[in-house]
Amino acid sequence: MSSAERLSRIYGRVGLAETTADALPASGEVVIVDAGWVFDEALIRALAGRSGVAMVDDSGRVVAAHLPVGQATGAVAGDLAGLPAEIPHLSALDIGSSYNSELRKREPPVLERLTPETVDAVEKRLFKGSYKGVTDLVTKYVWPAPARVITRWCALARITPNQVTFASFLMVLAAFALFWTGQYGWGLVCAWIMTFLDTVDGKLARVTLTSSKWGNVFDHGIDLIHPPFWWWAWLVGLGSLGLSPPHAGLLLAIVVGGYVAQRVEEGIFLGLFKVEMHAWRPFDSFFRLITARRNPNLLFLTASTLVGRPDVGFILVAAWTAICFVVHASQIVQGLLTPKGGVTSWLSR
Repeated sequence: MSSAERLSRIYGRVGLAETTADALPASGEVVIVDAGWVFDEALIRALAGRSGVAMVDDSGRVVAAHLPVGQATGAVAGDLAGLPAEIPHLSALDIGSSYNSELRKREPPVLERLTPETVDAVEKRLFKGSYKGVTDLVTKYVWPAPARVITRWCALARITPNQVTFASFLMVLAAFALFWTGQYGWGLVCAWIMTFLDTVDGKLARVTLTSSKWGNVFDHGIDLIHPPFWWWAWLVGLGSLGLSPPHAGLLLAIVVGGYVAQRVEEGIFLGLFKVEMHAWRPFDSFFRLITARRNPNLLFLTASTLVGRPDVGFILVAAWTAICFVVHASQIVQGLLTPKGGVTSWLSR
């Protein structure tokens, strides 16, 4: 999309009404933004909440301002450089923040000059900015390059994030059915496609500024609910292959119960300390890479299937789930033993 279209979407999401130089209100305040730059939505939101300031890029050029109408006439007409000298000139970091609590990462907000020569670099920067900082190792290290290509294609084709999420939901059902009947090869293909689409839909929503409450519930609801059903189906499928791991019922209880228990542990930690468990310390963020969630568990199951022992993979998932439950419990205990106010995200410091 053009920078002007992107800004129009940001204004709508932030709650600002668009206007022109000849249609300024008689009183009040205006937020003026130069469409020759690409802005992070968080920057415009922060600027909208801070009156009487101008935003400058790294070279000191004024690219946006929030001013009373009486001071804004010339700026709205295109003369941002001619603002009165007494108006504070602040950088993007002075106005915004380098810490994004929603995406759990520390990264300067996007403020990039848009020219025909910089389009590709700006697209890469926007896509990078849409990625979570604390996630699993597959999402963080394997999916970014192909996900950027597919996200760009979806944006050009006007495919919506919810359509991508629906496709991933179909893959959830297909993987469940295939696991249930012991067709692990094709089931894993569907499962990995689902995990890839799960990466794409969120990035597509953020870079096109089309995220919604329903889309968020739809996406995260699928993510939260489907893993235990996959693991249950995997165990059932072993029977069709004549493979029965010892203490199968206990293993299933550990895998499914451990998954639920770990999500509860994360909720307890967040409720106690108002900080995501995996954003507390560098170790906690590292452990999120490999903790017993869907993608790391799929690595165990894929490797075991490739060597013809999907039953061993299930045993490994159960063992790793039990270990991760203990680690997460210890994180809660360590948080309780930390002096009050000491549990803060290392990414925000």
